[in-house]
Parts: sequence; structure tokens; C-alpha cells
Amino acid sequence: MDTDDPFAANIPAPPAARPLLGLTVLVVEDSRFACEALRLLCLRSGARIRRADSLRSARRHFRVYRPTVVMIDMGLPDGNGADLIKELNEAQPRVLAILAMSGMPELRDGALAAGADSFVEKPITSLGRFQEEILSQLPPERRPKGPREVDNSQIAPDRLAYQDDMAHIADVMRDPLTGSTLDYLAQFIEGVAMSADDPLLAEAARDLANKRAAGHSAGAETAHIAELVQHRLADKIAI
Repeated sequence: MDTDDPFAANIPAPPAARPLLGLTVLVVEDSRFACEALRLLCLRSGARIRRADSLRSARRHFRVYRPTVVMIDMGLPDGNGADLIKELNEAQPRVLAILAMSGMPELRDGALAAGADSFVEKPITSLGRFQEEILSQLPPERRPKGPREVDNSQIAPDRLAYQDDMAHIADVMRDPLTGSTLDYLAQFIEGVAMSADDPLLAEAARDLANKRAAGHSAGAETAHIAELVQHRLADKIAI
């Protein structure tokens, strides 16, 4: 098991320049682009990062390690992030901080009701915002001592990670598309497109979500998304 928490009393307060030093952050996120952003933010902040891309992978992780902080995307390929939040909130010993993430602010109430300490709206690219979201959930002894200048610089993930997400979408769309798969795709695509500043693809994902919510057929919207994804893969450039 990760022994950060049992020996917390022996860990010196982190320096102001690396305020998350000594923490291990488990990121439960299926988007490679979003995860690359969080990797860079952890690196700049002094934290170690581990990644799980599904509920199943996260649960396997907890059989071996116990991170200090868990950041959980609300929409995962094998279920709702709220289910994992509830499990971790009820587990003993509990991790220090559970943060829910989504590009859909309407999911905030569900995440907090499940037991999340905080809800972070994606995209997450500001170093200062990322650090403050985590530090605000930690006990005083795990925070830097004294005044600290907040660094609000923005990070820029490798655009190749966006290509990985486009390839993932294309793979999912090759299989028969059930209602639950379409709902997952709509949420995943909108989140990653917003993170990568791709408004055209984000709008297409919202159109798909709206058709699904209204109970209408979404064949045209699905075909449009498939076309946009193939265009990005063919160009090898994320818009």
C-alpha cells in the first residue's frame, strides 16, 4: 500500500514552489489529452501521479496502492464516476481528498452528493487553480507554511494526446452503438473537445447529447461526429 498517509506526521510541509510535494494523485480519467494536462500540472506542483482509465482499473489500483488524492472523471467507459466516489467516501481509511471532474457543470450536485469533497470543472489548465483545488481539501500540516505567490500560468498538453483520444473514439464507433455507448461518447467527446479548444467537435457532441436526451434518433449526429473524427485523424492535427 502507498504509505504516504500513515507517515504524514513525519513528512515536512512542502515548499511554496512545489506545494503538492509528498502527495500521490490518482487520476481516474479516460481522456489521454486531459490526463496529459494533469500530468504536467502534477509535475510542476511536485506531486506524483498515477492513472486509471476506467472504474475497473481504479479498483485494481486500490488493491495495491492508497493515494493521497483522487481525481475522478464523472463519465467513464464502464460506468459513472459517482459510483467510485461513493465507494471511496465510505472506505476506511479514507483518502485525504476526493475531487470530481467534468466538463458538464450540471453533474456537480451528483458528485457532491456521492461524497466528493470538491467538483472541478474541466478543462483544467491553470497551475494555480489546480494547486488551490487540492490544497483547499488538505489538512494544514500538508500545506506550505507562510504566504505563497500563486502561479496562474497555463499548461499546454502535447497535441498528440488529442490524436490518441480521436483514435479511441474511432475504435468505439466501429462497434455496434448502443444507447449507453452513445451517451458515453457524447460526454467524452464534449469534454475532450472543450479541453482541446475544438468548438466544432464539442458542438457536435452537444447535438448528440440533446438528441439522446429528447429520445430521438441520433443517426445524423453520430455520422457527423464520425466524419469530424476521421478528418482529425487524417490531418494528424487537432483543431
